[in-house]
Amino acid sequence: MKLTRRRTLLAGAALGGAALLVGCSEDPDPSAAEHSSAAERLRERSARDSERLLARYDATLAAHPDLETRLQPLRAEVARHAKAFTDDAAAPSPTATPSDASARNAGALSSGASPSASPSSGPSVPKDGKAARTALADAERELSDTRIKALRAAPPELARLLASVAASGAAHAFLLTESGA
Repeated sequence: MKLTRRRTLLAGAALGGAALLVGCSEDPDPSAAEHSSAAERLRERSARDSERLLARYDATLAAHPDLETRLQPLRAEVARHAKAFTDDAAAPSPTATPSDASARNAGALSSGASPSASPSSGPSVPKDGKAARTALADAERELSDTRIKALRAAPPELARLLASVAASGAAHAFLLTESGA
């Protein structure tokens, strides 16, 4: 059996549930794969997706300032994720400093899981605080699922970053829908 590199992801849809995804690569020069045009497009798309999610958090915070204590830590993580995808491809983890570019992309996530918005007005936010948190949770869950699906096409380092950010998004979705906190 040839030596292979393994990528593993433990992403939970809920606190107690997790899925283990394993991919293998026999690429003799993994650094070349990290900088391929397909990998760069995936990295750029992932950064844009994180910036859109960040814009959704900002719109929700603007509409519901009473949720700041609950949303601000999650928003800060999403900002670090966006920055991690724009950093050098060799970045090992999404723990870089938060980005100030949160207002750049004020678009909504592309699917209908969350309320739609026009690009010029930014993401629409439900008037009810609980519904606003649910919309954010749906956006986090959808983006996490998209990132898990992208793992197969990603080179090793980018796959690790995608897996980490997907797991974080799944945790955010849980925290957003948890009652009482």
